[in-house]
Amino acid sequence: MSINVLIPHSPTTEYHCNIDLNIYDSPECVRLATQAAKGRHLKITSNHQNTAIEVLLCEDNYPGWLSVQDLQFLQPTETIYQPQFISAAEIQQHIPAVIAFTQAAKRQDNYYLWGGTVAPNYDCSGLMQAAFKSVGVWLPRDAYQQEDFTQPVDINEIQPGDLIFFGTPQKATHVGLYLGDGCYIHSSGKEQGRNGIGIDQLSEQGDTVSQSYYKQLRGAGRVVKSYEPHRKQSRVG
Repeated sequence: MSINVLIPHSPTTEYHCNIDLNIYDSPECVRLATQAAKGRHLKITSNHQNTAIEVLLCEDNYPGWLSVQDLQFLQPTETIYQPQFISAAEIQQHIPAVIAFTQAAKRQDNYYLWGGTVAPNYDCSGLMQAAFKSVGVWLPRDAYQQEDFTQPVDINEIQPGDLIFFGTPQKATHVGLYLGDGCYIHSSGKEQGRNGIGIDQLSEQGDTVSQSYYKQLRGAGRVVKSYEPHRKQSRVG
């Protein structure tokens, strides 16, 4: 199936989304990889099938598959995505707004959604990405990528707005946003968590959920820059 007969050609090879779109982890389009909020830019790669096409989200270099049925919601863009520089000092000034975003998200009816980056349902790293995006700062998509991207901070010196990472000794698999006073906000799942956005204690003294995550604590990181994607034509993932 030819892509060119399905959507208009883009002079920049980039498109933007007219609505929020689901991006899947395989051409079967069963399991979410991430979501593309209205206005996001993406590229279409050469790898495509009858049911889906492979795409690369421009803001965070995240790959996935878009259902052919959703091609109608792509619009050719005249200008390519250009990341905006923002200093560490400016980011710190925006931290109250980042925290406010997560707290407002918590007040909405929501549940944990693997791959969710668009309100009201998020996964852990999706909530972090959306919160910082709300003030013009881009983070990589996944928790382990966010850990690698942030500036490491001693857990005893964390400040509101720092990211708290959990997981195995080998890899970060979960992330939350530190609020201060020993508490952090995060979106956690059904089996180990609250099936949505909640606030937990960064302590052994918390309830069962807080204790469970505290046992998996890896460390903390501070956002000191906005992500700048590498320019690639395609990426298989």
